[in-house]
Amino acid sequence: MVAMKEVLPKTGPFFVSSFRLIPAGLLLVGFAAFKGRRFPSGFNAWFPIFLFALVDAACFQGFLAEGLERTTAGLGSVIIDSQPLTVAILAALLFGESIGLVGATGLVVGVVGLLLLEVPAISFDKSNFSLWGSGEWWMLLAAQSMAVGTVMVRWVTKYSDPIMATGWHMVIGGIPLLAVSVLNHDPALSGSFKDLSSNDLLALLYTSIFGSAVSYGVYFYNATRGSLTKLSSLTFLTPMFASIFGFLYLDETFTPIQVIGALVIVAAIFMVNYRTSEEK
Repeated sequence: MVAMKEVLPKTGPFFVSSFRLIPAGLLLVGFAAFKGRRFPSGFNAWFPIFLFALVDAACFQGFLAEGLERTTAGLGSVIIDSQPLTVAILAALLFGESIGLVGATGLVVGVVGLLLLEVPAISFDKSNFSLWGSGEWWMLLAAQSMAVGTVMVRWVTKYSDPIMATGWHMVIGGIPLLAVSVLNHDPALSGSFKDLSSNDLLALLYTSIFGSAVSYGVYFYNATRGSLTKLSSLTFLTPMFASIFGFLYLDETFTPIQVIGALVIVAAIFMVNYRTSEEK
């Protein structure tokens, strides 16, 4: 989010979203092919991938880009990374997953930790609030898209290799975002791309390679096995690491309440992944 926030004004939101997806997706497909993984074949394989691309790639990244333009990165992180609550509900309904009372409590505690971590960054102007102009609303839509995409991956990978499916869904989902970028005349496509600094180009490459290819590949590969709720709970760590790197590289400071929030998040993840003696 930090890297995206820096380059959005210079390149345009939908260009960044498409750049996050298309090159990274091609990289994943190439990696999977190099490893001898099978290409998707037939309607049963491609139809789920297309729906996966629509929900998790196009909608998630599009909503995220809209939200980042209208809210702070801190508040956006809180909303985006509260999606494990939705994953837990969907996983329980669709797959019968249960994490017990301790785990369920941990999910709620994790959201409290997020709020404590980002309280200093949160500001809300009620006089200028409008639903469709609200970054918080777009971030909420992005969070729900990500949650649904996490649950969908079990269905998608019944018919396709998980790495191949992840790569192709990024490529396919990035195409409509690129089309919107062209229609919006995003700055990066209007001749200003050459004006980007080396740091801007590195930020774009980081969001595509590490923020998408590596993270998506690892995340959705692991979503095909084990507990979806426990896996998604790790996204509680995202704003904590953002705050840590802000402290290390941007001279941002930790307040006492943020330190407490970070500790609460760590405790929450332990609770979600807690296993009773009967489960061990």
